[in-house]
Amino acid sequence: MVGLTFKYSALSQSGEKVSGVIEAYNELDAVARIKETCSVVLKVTPVAEGGAMGLMNLEIGGNKLDSKAFTVMCSQFAIILRSGIPIARTVELIAQKTTDKPLKKVLNAVAQDVEAGRSLSASFADHGKKLLPDTFIETIRAGEASGNIDKSFESMYHHYDKQVKMRGKVKSALSYPIFVMVVAVIVVIILMVKVVPTFIEMFDSFGTELPLPTRILIAISNFFRDYIFVIVAVVAVIIVAYKVYGNTESGRLKIAEIKLKIPVLGNINVLNAASQFANTMTMMLQAGLSITHAISITAKVIDNYYVSQEVGKLAGKIEEGRSLGACMRELTCMPEILVDMTAVGEETGELESTLQTISGYYDNELEMAIDASMKKLEPALLVGLAGVAGFIVVAIYMAMFSMYAAM
Repeated sequence: MVGLTFKYSALSQSGEKVSGVIEAYNELDAVARIKETCSVVLKVTPVAEGGAMGLMNLEIGGNKLDSKAFTVMCSQFAIILRSGIPIARTVELIAQKTTDKPLKKVLNAVAQDVEAGRSLSASFADHGKKLLPDTFIETIRAGEASGNIDKSFESMYHHYDKQVKMRGKVKSALSYPIFVMVVAVIVVIILMVKVVPTFIEMFDSFGTELPLPTRILIAISNFFRDYIFVIVAVVAVIIVAYKVYGNTESGRLKIAEIKLKIPVLGNINVLNAASQFANTMTMMLQAGLSITHAISITAKVIDNYYVSQEVGKLAGKIEEGRSLGACMRELTCMPEILVDMTAVGEETGELESTLQTISGYYDNELEMAIDASMKKLEPALLVGLAGVAGFIVVAIYMAMFSMYAAM
């Protein structure tokens, strides 16, 4: 989920100083949650998050919960509950079959609570708050209220299954060019530092004038050989600076905004955010949540932090009495079709079905955008790599031909 972790110190109801860690949507949300148990909040500071690619953090389970195990669990709940087995026994059976350790621990604790008479949603909220997505707990709570908890789990299974597959495709599209570029840079550095100097020594022994491409190659090789440690240090400083800047609120927002504008890949980020918004809103409305509550939950599960923050602001505007469509028209980070269709669905009283239709549209658009980006990136990367390798080969062969001509 996109929620942040905060460290805090506060005064309890009895006046004692306490400290701890809490997860919240932003600092104001953290203060509100702390005040539920404490009378005075003394200090709240965000905890820096790990991971080089914030776009890749999954809503379902973050870095601890296996997404496939979680999806299978939702499917098991739907099937077993539909067969008429009591909830307490259902949780116990699923806990026995689950192999994911963090999930198994939560399920065992929930099974004991439900057996003692607690509701399933309250138990999951208590034991799995830091592990499970908010959409999961809220959908269970809505399912209990409506008496259709088996349908709620079935809905979640389809939602998370589609989410896992889609995020896998997005991750592949974003990771592939980065991986290829990193490998290419490493190979070029090895060639320049280790391989090319061997040929340079052979060329120098003949004392002939070398062709221009060869002289350029030698200059580049000497630069890498003489300044390799400086290059590594500069790269390390850039990475550290990026991480530090990315852990600040302004930096995180700016980086997320830039990700929406990157050529080719930026379009994938926009479509991914639109797909997440439509899919999650559909599931939340089907579960019976109000639009304001659904918006708040949806904002937390959108990968891009900038879009997440912008969507989160909609809840306050809607509470002021404005329509969802009117509020969304002020967003610059969402596609116009999504905004227009949402407004039409709201005006006609068919918001849920309209969002369900538009979610399918953006799922397809995202898949086509990923395929198109791969078709563009792969040839471009291959041409670039071939150009570098070709230049090195030509420079070496031209020098060898010059030496043979001088013999």
